[in-house]
Amino acid sequence: MTTSAKSSRVSIAFLCQHPAHFIALGFGAGLAPKAPGTAGTLLAYPIFFGVLTALSLTEQLAIVITLFLAGVWSCTVTGRNLGVVDHGAIVWDEVVAMLLVLAFTPFGWMWYIVSFTLFRAFDILKPFPIGLADKKIKNGFGVMFDDLLAAIYSIAVLKVLERWMHG
Repeated sequence: MTTSAKSSRVSIAFLCQHPAHFIALGFGAGLAPKAPGTAGTLLAYPIFFGVLTALSLTEQLAIVITLFLAGVWSCTVTGRNLGVVDHGAIVWDEVVAMLLVLAFTPFGWMWYIVSFTLFRAFDILKPFPIGLADKKIKNGFGVMFDDLLAAIYSIAVLKVLERWMHG
């Protein structure tokens, strides 16, 4: 895969061409001209606060699992149609992973900033085994899975910080 193919622009017409594209491109967040992954991560916040905060953790996790599975399908279809498995405009993986992180983030604006920063850092830096998963698993599941690992790392660090701050 070439860098230009991974970062080439995607049109609004493509976004609207198929329901899978609309989902995988994060309802249009993936069309951001700069840092579409960050735009996808930020999209998780209004979804979380507008829908998920009123639900129990069990319900939140059930929705995240459902959205993850929808992401495997939509990222597979969209990657195939773009000709690039993990095109830069595909941001549903960031949306879903950040929703998972937010489900475990302590309440407070500072915690929300920390959770965002941690997730973006793990998603970008891809420490082991995130980078390995990113390189080896080349399909819609792979697109979603490496971000799931970044979310798990983020949650682990958040919980350590929370315990340290309150303990």
